[in-house]
Amino acid sequence: MWHQLYQTVLYEPLFNLLVLIYNFVPGKDIGLTIIVLTVLIRLALWPLFGFAIKSQRKLQLLQPKVEAIKEKFNNDKEKMAPALIELYSKEKINPTASCLPLIIQLPILIAVYQVFQHGLSNGSFDSLYSFVSNPEHINTIAFGFVNLGVPSWQLAVAAAIAQFVQTWMMMKKVGPIKKDTSKEMDPTAMAQQMSRQMAYIMPLMTIWIGSKLPGGLALYWLVMTLVSALQQLILMKKYPVVEPTVENK
Repeated sequence: MWHQLYQTVLYEPLFNLLVLIYNFVPGKDIGLTIIVLTVLIRLALWPLFGFAIKSQRKLQLLQPKVEAIKEKFNNDKEKMAPALIELYSKEKINPTASCLPLIIQLPILIAVYQVFQHGLSNGSFDSLYSFVSNPEHINTIAFGFVNLGVPSWQLAVAAAIAQFVQTWMMMKKVGPIKKDTSKEMDPTAMAQQMSRQMAYIMPLMTIWIGSKLPGGLALYWLVMTLVSALQQLILMKKYPVVEPTVENK
């Protein structure tokens, strides 16, 4: 049942959209096709990404209250955790919301991989809708010189660099992690620390995975990261950073 749902909701729509775009782009260039497909997917995820940025801004504004609770219950961990949970609930904030876009993108990335694997490698068009013309063959040479049907370590490295820069930009805007002397780190600091760890781990994983899979997937991830960085800048201007201040004793 889950496989059929996955096929119907993710794989088939993405595969048909890829072929549909390929049929209309100038010169039927698969590189341009993947760029257009990536931008459309990112636009569809815009509300989710905006929600994550907005949540991060709210967490920054809430930081003084978080610090006050941690100081108040410094020696009473059993009371500190419920107090923090109550604060987040009252303010309607999910401290882990910034990780949500990455989680949502994972099944989409898997579907895109299978789309490229079928469309660029074995040329299977059995899943095409009736209104989508069958191209019979997809030329995997993009921009006249890059074969996206085979692994490309150059594109994998480019995607990894773009990913690191984007994450670094986000961390710079969010600010440094506040030191937590308690044994139980609060969700805000935990989310920030997780983001910093992912900033180094994910690019390395991108290089390793991207150098083994079709270049089309590495191009997708590169374009997705660049568009995400642009959206990030736009949303950060919409939800500007407000430096939290803590009153001196």
